[in-house]
Amino acid sequence: MDACGCTRSVQSDVTQYETFLQSRPKEWENDAIKLVCKLCLLYKVRCHIVHLSSSEVVPLIQHAQEEGAPLTVETCNHYLTLVSEKVPDGATEYKCCPPIREQVNQDLLWEAIRSDAIEMVVSDHSPCLPEMKNLDTGDFMTAWGGISSLQFGLSLFWSEAKERGFDVQTLVRLLCKNTAKLCQLDDRKGTLKVGKQADFVIWDPEEKQTVEVPMIEHRHKLTPYLSRTLSGVVHRTVVRGRTVYERNKPLPPPSGQPILLEVASKL
Repeated sequence: MDACGCTRSVQSDVTQYETFLQSRPKEWENDAIKLVCKLCLLYKVRCHIVHLSSSEVVPLIQHAQEEGAPLTVETCNHYLTLVSEKVPDGATEYKCCPPIREQVNQDLLWEAIRSDAIEMVVSDHSPCLPEMKNLDTGDFMTAWGGISSLQFGLSLFWSEAKERGFDVQTLVRLLCKNTAKLCQLDDRKGTLKVGKQADFVIWDPEEKQTVEVPMIEHRHKLTPYLSRTLSGVVHRTVVRGRTVYERNKPLPPPSGQPILLEVASKL
């Protein structure tokens, strides 16, 4: 069994990304989402599909939504920016579950965003100790499955989105407004309005930066985005009116607060 729970017998070269990709066929993901759509329509219970990678199931999701299923879906930046054809042999920093798929699949995911079938884009940030990635052997099948990217989420999305003709309003809807609504926090977060919490970034959408190890804030620096040039540089991040990040300056003490939903009162 690999780090993502795969039990399929492997006869091919485990240092080739294609070997891992074949161990996670789209059919498996499609079948799981078909079941979710069926049950969501049947019982009208709110369901959310996380880190969608297979474009083949988008028409089914759209049909379920049109039929009244309370169904939402997200995808991740790595599915929108990385493609299987360009993953080098032994580069296990690219391994995640579901896997990064081919260019044609990525193009169709972007079309699903354009049609509003995909409503959110998230990080699925999954760091690990570098040794868990099997960098010494390049074995995709036993390496940890996860990609570190939280810090660069806005830039990753914007770099690809603007090349495909999307605007900043689309970015706000997918990364901020809809995610806050999913978490039932849209009464205080997700948009800039009087009475809501002052959560925002100050950034330059035209400025470019190349991802280098010294700039990475998360503890373990391994990421498939090293040496990648991105558009959109964040200069300051403000949460509830307080600066929690300022470019090229030391990070201030943590100021996060628990966010608890009053679920019981709504039952």
